[in-house]
Amino acid sequence: MKKTMNRKFAALLVFSLLLSACGRIGDGATSSSKGNDDFYYDESAPEAVFVGEVASDSAFGAEESEARLASEPQSTERLVIKNANISVVVDDPAEAMEDLTQLADEMGGFVVNSNLYQTTTAGGLEVPSASITIRVPSERLQSALDAIEGQSVRVVSQSQSGQDVTSQYTDLQSRLRNLEDAEELLRTIMDAAKDTEDVLNAFYQLNSITEQIEVLKGQIQYFEESAALSAISVQLIASAADQPITIGGWEPVGIAKDAVQALVNALQGLVNAVIWIALYALPVALVIGLPLWFIVRAIRRRWAARKTSK
Repeated sequence: MKKTMNRKFAALLVFSLLLSACGRIGDGATSSSKGNDDFYYDESAPEAVFVGEVASDSAFGAEESEARLASEPQSTERLVIKNANISVVVDDPAEAMEDLTQLADEMGGFVVNSNLYQTTTAGGLEVPSASITIRVPSERLQSALDAIEGQSVRVVSQSQSGQDVTSQYTDLQSRLRNLEDAEELLRTIMDAAKDTEDVLNAFYQLNSITEQIEVLKGQIQYFEESAALSAISVQLIASAADQPITIGGWEPVGIAKDAVQALVNALQGLVNAVIWIALYALPVALVIGLPLWFIVRAIRRRWAARKTSK
């Protein structure tokens, strides 16, 4: 009886140490963009735990732990996620979208999403428009942007962004190593345990740590793939929707073009208002107003007749 109690007390002490080590939660790594739609980074995933001290002290020993730390690289290469947005004018958005798909394939990338739709210009003309997002190797980002500019009639706007995720990436790797150490320790404890209760406790702890390891691996893969493949969001505008305003052979550009366009829109709105008043508001007012006018007039005449008779 006493021997059984001692064994249970020892097992309870080991798992108390594990639970106390697992109680410290590291800061969660933040996601890069939403972006971004082809890689998934779960912000609500459970945080990883730090249990490296238990593994290094009890399972590997102080000397082996120091050797393992010494073998790790002291400096980490910067991990930067680069993305770009560009809006261009093309003759045929549908054809340009196919060319961009081929460009992504040739550069070793792929298409994230694409959309072809119809838009209406200020003059009431329906023209096609398209948007597409591709991913290409980050070292070929500028080459891809140059190719897109070369295939377009005009570049409307272009922007690039970069996010340094080195610290988050390094933190994830450190937490992953700690969890893998704890996983190995728990497997050793479970193999050595003879009591059923001890085996079950170790099994539950092992399942929890294994789940967190998979989450961390997914986050690390997200950062690696996002840094390796840059996202380019392209807005394709049909050249028919980008035609300048022509007034007597004069084509205003820049601010003059915007001012003339605003004037045309204002005059168009005024004409539309007059048409609505003439064809809608006035007939409705006549239909409702004329009967009311006759009713009011009849009431006034009756009151006047009563006053005259009195």
